[in-house]
Amino acid sequence: MRLDDWFLTGPERGNDATRLMPWTEGNLVRPLVHGATYFAELAARMAGLGKDDLLLFADWRGDPDERLTPDGPEVAAAMARAAEKGALVRGLIWRSHLDFLRFSSAENRHLGEDIEAAGGQALLDTRVRHGGSHHQKFVVLRHDRGPDGDVAFVGGIDLCHSRRDDAEHLGDPQAAPMPGVYGERPPWHDIQVAISGPAVAEVEKVFCERWEDPAPETRQPLRRLHDRMTRMADVPPLPEPGPPPPAAGTHAVQLLRTYPHLRHAYPFAPEGERSVARAYHKVLTRARSLVYLEDQYLWSTEVIEPFAEALEREPALRMIIVVPRHPDQDGWLAGPASLIGRSEALARLMHAGEGRVAIYDLENHRGTPVYVHAKACVVDDVWANVGSDNVNLRSWTFDSELSCAVLDAEPDPRPPSGARRFARDLRLTLAAEHLDRDPGDMDDLCDPERAFEVFAESAARLEAWHQGGCRGPRPPGRLRPHPSPGLGRVRRAMAMPLYRIVVDPDGRPPRLRRSNEF
Repeated sequence: MRLDDWFLTGPERGNDATRLMPWTEGNLVRPLVHGATYFAELAARMAGLGKDDLLLFADWRGDPDERLTPDGPEVAAAMARAAEKGALVRGLIWRSHLDFLRFSSAENRHLGEDIEAAGGQALLDTRVRHGGSHHQKFVVLRHDRGPDGDVAFVGGIDLCHSRRDDAEHLGDPQAAPMPGVYGERPPWHDIQVAISGPAVAEVEKVFCERWEDPAPETRQPLRRLHDRMTRMADVPPLPEPGPPPPAAGTHAVQLLRTYPHLRHAYPFAPEGERSVARAYHKVLTRARSLVYLEDQYLWSTEVIEPFAEALEREPALRMIIVVPRHPDQDGWLAGPASLIGRSEALARLMHAGEGRVAIYDLENHRGTPVYVHAKACVVDDVWANVGSDNVNLRSWTFDSELSCAVLDAEPDPRPPSGARRFARDLRLTLAAEHLDRDPGDMDDLCDPERAFEVFAESAARLEAWHQGGCRGPRPPGRLRPHPSPGLGRVRRAMAMPLYRIVVDPDGRPPRLRRSNEF
């Protein structure tokens, strides 16, 4: 297997200004499925930091009082404790929109203030397009005297309320506001990865490029004044990065990113970066048997096109897709606006791969819908990707995103041949939970056609049980067929401007918009 058959080469990234290497080899990547799994490891790792160690993090939303384990510590306290022990703590937090829009400006500000009070430094970063966000969610821990313990966490899990759920999906006791259909403690499905090895230094570079951007964190005068008064505008230099950690495994890692095209350009991405989009376009030209996708959000016709083209090109290709049943906004216009792109994209996919595309959502054993916040894709059990990016135009062009693509040098010995251990194991781990099956008894699902059939059978049984009034024992499994979004013409017409301008905007340079390229 040639890595450059699947990974983007340096020129294919489309951003000569970055310091990132095309990819690194010799890494160990471990999937951390569920926020509770990730938070517990993060808490233990942060507790081990000491003098002159390094803690770097970037987040879309951070709640200072979110407990990392049932008994604590809270996020802000854990980071403050590391700073008090002599670790260098630096954070980049999106300042966010107003709280009445269900965003997180107050929480993010308070997290930054708590870290500042302990001797760390956190910037409230609005160096984005109007209406955009810093959506990257990662943490880097480096050790001054023990590089074998260096680790980077990359994925879709914010350090905030609602994320600390586990395999039972009963929800985080500290819940964020969500539509009522998800209950008082919304069940939450999510994924992060823990990276050990040379790629940790690459994730550190992602942080350094943003930290060292000379542009002010905000261009609003009152906010700049407030930040200066509270010392949150200070940008002390980061220490010179140490050498990359030693090799730890068999995984090659490529970091993929999105940065928008800005009038005040990023020095590390003068025309933005769209390597997330470019990677999907490249990988999908190689797809032959199965694309397994878990994704939070709406899609757009521009973004879904490479998936549809792959289905049209390969008559044996199947797609299994897991999404949330209901959007995270439930207003009269906000709800339809978030479904317009999905409605159009589903129609395009179904037409391209009739009978070979299956879309599901999840519920817990109590029948409560599970909010799918995961952003993961596995192609042919070879290439796997976990990150912050959703399959929509906003994530591919407009917000900042970071994801981790993995190619394993170790072949998977189970038939059919050609798979790689990491990618296949990730797909089967996720499938085992959704099907209520023993993770150690999944070998029959290595075959893509059989996996497609088993998902369909499980979802059909659970749907029939619901249609029959939930009489008798509940069948095993958590999958339900995802209904096609139903939008009336009036609501669609009224919501379309909101969808195009706010929900799924385009952050490409004008020349790429005209050519519909990334």
